[in-house]
Amino acid sequence: MGQTWPLGNQNLKIGIMGMTEGNGHPYSWSAIYNHYNQSYMDQCPYPGIATYLNKQPRETFGIEGARITHIFCNDRKDAEDVARCSLIPTVVDKPEEMIGEVDAVICATDIGSEHVDRCRPFMEAGIPMFIDKPMVDNEADLRTFVRWHDEGRHFLSSSSNRYIKSMEPYHQNHYELGKLMYICQPMTKKWETYGIHALECMYPLLGEGFESVQNTGTTERNMVHIRHVSGCDIHIPLSKGMGGAFGTRMLIGSAGSRVITDTDTFYAFKKQMVNFVGYLRTGEEPYPFTQTIELMKLLIGAVISREDGGRRVLLSEIKER
Repeated sequence: MGQTWPLGNQNLKIGIMGMTEGNGHPYSWSAIYNHYNQSYMDQCPYPGIATYLNKQPRETFGIEGARITHIFCNDRKDAEDVARCSLIPTVVDKPEEMIGEVDAVICATDIGSEHVDRCRPFMEAGIPMFIDKPMVDNEADLRTFVRWHDEGRHFLSSSSNRYIKSMEPYHQNHYELGKLMYICQPMTKKWETYGIHALECMYPLLGEGFESVQNTGTTERNMVHIRHVSGCDIHIPLSKGMGGAFGTRMLIGSAGSRVITDTDTFYAFKKQMVNFVGYLRTGEEPYPFTQTIELMKLLIGAVISREDGGRRVLLSEIKER
């Protein structure tokens, strides 16, 4: 199944695959590893990326012993532009050309229904992977990734919102709020691609034990209600164009409440990648794969609910094996 696992303290060559419409992660993630050419990055198609990268001191870039060395995009011109911006030495015409040349691969596309096909060559070659959010958006593909995990394939998937800086203190200690009773986590764009940002932001507050999900909205205006075994209710209003939803969430407990805002995208992305490199070196998952399964069930369940008249969908209905 490929190289020795875990990879230990060797210098890591990492390949990256991108990109999909509206998702500039190959630019930003590669820059976090490699640094970047500011004059090129300032002209990249995602001006927000240059804005937050340019705020960072030079010493905040780089992950020790790891570099992005190869890139593939469906359109070679996209790959060449990312390579110029983020100092990637090798552009390949087919993703399989990275096999034998890199130690790990990042799948930086956010269309869950594409991930089985994109990742299969690397899973079969035994190359460890990081898979951008969401890992999947349907039940059949969830079963494929669970089977790969059961077979001992090595991969992680997460939203960067798991690592929001101002939320981290509340993950293990929110006792001043009393018993958490309600969370509102708005989000924008599409449920299938950005719902996971909302889900994974609130997930560490409560941990495993989500029971059901209900989506009484529409494709463009989702209204998602989630129930947790603790008794906490979660609302996720997600609408196309609701850009003000980024970086804001509300927590209400039996004894207090908080509105938490955070727009430090660089911190969240870098911690996400640092944890991936740590996983490559040690083989220790930074969070249990059972959490990823539950998050995917929430994402999938909200689609099922929306398409089935807004009924309440039990997570137990969605089978991962």
